[in-house]
Amino acid sequence: MSLIEQAAQRLEQLRKAGAEIPGDDSEPVAHAQTEVRVAGAAPAPVAAKEEAVAPQGVATVAANAGASSAPLSKFVNVDLDRLAAAGIIASNTIRSQLADEFRLIKRPLITNALGKGAAPIRNGNLIMVTSALPGEGKSFTALNLAMSIATEMDTTVMLVDADVARPSLLNMLSLPPASGLLDVLLDGSLDLSSVLLRTNVEKLTLLPSGTPHLRATELLASDAMERLLEDMASRYPDRIIIFDSPPLLLTTESRALASHMGQIVVVVHAEKTLHGEVKQALAAIESCPVKLMLLNKSRAAGAEGYGYGYGYGYGYGHER
Repeated sequence: MSLIEQAAQRLEQLRKAGAEIPGDDSEPVAHAQTEVRVAGAAPAPVAAKEEAVAPQGVATVAANAGASSAPLSKFVNVDLDRLAAAGIIASNTIRSQLADEFRLIKRPLITNALGKGAAPIRNGNLIMVTSALPGEGKSFTALNLAMSIATEMDTTVMLVDADVARPSLLNMLSLPPASGLLDVLLDGSLDLSSVLLRTNVEKLTLLPSGTPHLRATELLASDAMERLLEDMASRYPDRIIIFDSPPLLLTTESRALASHMGQIVVVVHAEKTLHGEVKQALAAIESCPVKLMLLNKSRAAGAEGYGYGYGYGYGYGHER
């Protein structure tokens, strides 16, 4: 006979003898059995299983709630007719000389960005458009390059206004000021997707420079910017990201930005930029594996009007 059965038998004997038993009720045996079930090990797995299932259900609901509350990018409408009138490639216009020139310019960049070149390029989908000095047409080039890539069948493009001291892309697109790059760098809790601008150009997304800040250029060289660039390169491996950056000879921040780029396009104003300035600018980005130099407003012999000339090379001093 077990100890529990002996205890139950003893309680029954005391009750028959007329002894008062504290906490007794009309069903002593059932009470004893109830105590056994509560204290016993048999029901424990059931209780543990119920506890294990409940947190899992809560976590699933929380995860779903988090997914549904993820910030959505704002949609903006770009006036394509106005772009075309300003001499910028627009998806609703017929074939033009400028569009044909950018078809030639973008092809090697896309090939490298998608890893289809002769050799793999780290961060090949990050493309920086810059110049030696202001006024050489880098922003115009960056916008046209992005618009041209947006016409590709299998490629999407993000255009980033990283010239934070003199932002111009929203103005060129006739769009109002908006939060953007600087806001993400200053507020670590701000998700990048919340400041992106989706456009009526299906495959084009914009990242504005953001809210003006006194130390805007220093933020480009910050650890936060480095982390953001690495995140962008890995988060959007199938997207080409074009940065309209500050001129190379004005600030050191553009050189810091260049160190994270897989490809760099240097815009040179024909018959204006000095050879020494071009050479100095190229030396500043010597570490970048791929550089493309564009000669803006160049006039070909016997041709009417102005256009782009371009050279392409791996490493400094190999442009052709």
